[in-house]
Amino acid sequence: MRHGKKINHLGRTASHRKALLSNMASALILNKRIITTVAKAKALRKYVEPLLTKAKNNVTHSRRVVFSYLRNKESVKELFGPVAERIENRPGGYTRIIKMPPRQGDNAEMCLMELVDFNEVYGAKSEKKVRRSRRKKRGARIETASAQESEGKATLETETQGTENMQNQSEESKNN
Repeated sequence: MRHGKKINHLGRTASHRKALLSNMASALILNKRIITTVAKAKALRKYVEPLLTKAKNNVTHSRRVVFSYLRNKESVKELFGPVAERIENRPGGYTRIIKMPPRQGDNAEMCLMELVDFNEVYGAKSEKKVRRSRRKKRGARIETASAQESEGKATLETETQGTENMQNQSEESKNN
């Protein structure tokens, strides 16, 4: 039974696992996306998301705590610079795991792990959907229906005016 075994050891010793996760977290922060196995990505998500949360609070203590995990100055600079600016309004869920076809050699489940706010495909600055109650939707439907009716009347009026103008022109051409 696996009672209380929350962490995936990934078949490594504690020091090896700590170094692996530190290097993968640095690579993810610097490159914004990495390709790895699903098991490593899930372990990395638990490792890196608290660091991204700490980056929102740009004080010396947070920088030192994050540096003790990452042990890479460039990745700490990147994390507290452009990455922190992008994630400041996000309440959590900073990473995304997208499954890919299995690896050729050993058929291991592979995935693409990326920072959510740095993907141009999914986060294409789309308009936020506003949640509304049913009453407001019905009101909006009525308003749009009345607007469509008024537009329909306007188009009908313009069409009749257009036919009248054509008739007048044809009469004038006959007279000339």
